[in-house]
Amino acid sequence: LPAHALVGYLHASFANGAGYTRMADVPDSWDVIDLAFGEPTSVTSGDIRFERCPVTECPTVETDAEFKAAIKAKQNAGKKVLISIGGQNGQVQLTTTAARDKFVSSVSKIIDEYGLDGLDIDFEGHSLSLNTDDTDFRNPKTPVIVNLISAVKTLKAKYGKDFVLTMAPETFFVQLGYQYYGTGKWGGQDPRAGAYLPVIHALRDDLTLLHVQDYNSGSIMGLDNQYHSMGGADFHIAMTDMLLTGFPVAGDTSNVFPPLRPEQVAIGMPATTNAGNGHVSSTEVNKALNCLTKKTDCGSYQTHGTWPNLRGLMTWSINWDR
Repeated sequence: LPAHALVGYLHASFANGAGYTRMADVPDSWDVIDLAFGEPTSVTSGDIRFERCPVTECPTVETDAEFKAAIKAKQNAGKKVLISIGGQNGQVQLTTTAARDKFVSSVSKIIDEYGLDGLDIDFEGHSLSLNTDDTDFRNPKTPVIVNLISAVKTLKAKYGKDFVLTMAPETFFVQLGYQYYGTGKWGGQDPRAGAYLPVIHALRDDLTLLHVQDYNSGSIMGLDNQYHSMGGADFHIAMTDMLLTGFPVAGDTSNVFPPLRPEQVAIGMPATTNAGNGHVSSTEVNKALNCLTKKTDCGSYQTHGTWPNLRGLMTWSINWDR
């Protein structure tokens, strides 16, 4: 990837109200193009399918041959094209080793058919949650977590060091882990709280990019122990600082989630007000980037470092951006 990269999702299997964009028409500014979405045949099957948008929904959709040729052209221009698994409707729960193995084989099939560079994990909703006895992010026990880690490691090993691995979790599954992890010591909490942390941690050496969705989010407590809300630079600054600084999980100072490298982190944001809640103006985006990379334009939140190597931005989506 270039030192600073722009990541965008391309609605490849549905129109989503933003209209269809052909792969050949994706603007050159996008360095990573995520094909949205590969979805399972059922929640627990592990059998992932990628269906191109039908002509009835996307009248201008290109043929498979044109689509594949356009992917190749993008790659020849230095772009990375990934299959994104999940999304709002694609619940994926690898509850068994059989589902894990089916995930590996079915995802491989998609990657091979379209000649893709890697995989984006965009599990949302109820895909990942922690069993009640699963309290240590460093040693997960929950089958859906353990099997996902194993499946992704298998894919990485199969395709080698150039395999691009990205993730787009919601804040609920990552930064919320500063306060809550799973059902908690006394039970009763949402078992999904912080549920991505064991996955990110186990795969941190294989992870190309983490771009948490700083949108469609409730207020989240930052490292300043203040609640931060969507809609301005501060939210992006506070949420990103947590990833680059590390944080105690569920407030336990003996159980710290270590920082990611800045080149592994991008900031996720919606391209327009139609694309998701939490859209911010370009001015606010630039403030967030300036604060995190240069320590200028910072607001009330005090960052714990300066990261000129921060990788860049992820946007939902290329279609909404156009």
